[in-house]
Amino acid sequence: MGARAGSARSVTQRRGAKGRGRVLSRDELDRRLLALLQADARASAADLARRLGVARTTVLSRLARLQREGVIVGFTVRLAGDDGAQGVEAYVGITTSPKSGRDVTLRLAALPELRQLCSVSGEFDYLALIRAENTTRLDALLDEIGGIDGVTRTTTAVVLARRIDRTA
Repeated sequence: MGARAGSARSVTQRRGAKGRGRVLSRDELDRRLLALLQADARASAADLARRLGVARTTVLSRLARLQREGVIVGFTVRLAGDDGAQGVEAYVGITTSPKSGRDVTLRLAALPELRQLCSVSGEFDYLALIRAENTTRLDALLDEIGGIDGVTRTTTAVVLARRIDRTA
């Protein structure tokens, strides 16, 4: 049976000389490897190994396993328009009336500016990430979202700057 995320099983990997013999749990090394890849998906296996203090073959086998297990589902390129330099992004908290979630979701899915929609716990029913070409278009989108049957309230937070971005 293969190891699963969150299992109590502990698999360890001894680090090389740079790691001074410290033992890392597989989960910790995987998290560090994934964080490095999120920052720079083009990093070579040799560079990743050097930064992690492990052998290049260890990095390659971990990458293969993470891909095989579906943790890594692909590598991507961020286009200039996605870096926040152009357009405006906003997170929109959306509250819906009972039993209207499915219809609201279908209407929101038709908006090309919708980047992400999550059902959440707390004050809102949904949290949407919207990217518009300018504030005028964002304002029109917010009016459109607020006018969807079943939407009872929206609360918007405009993104001023991304401090850390590990999404791709």
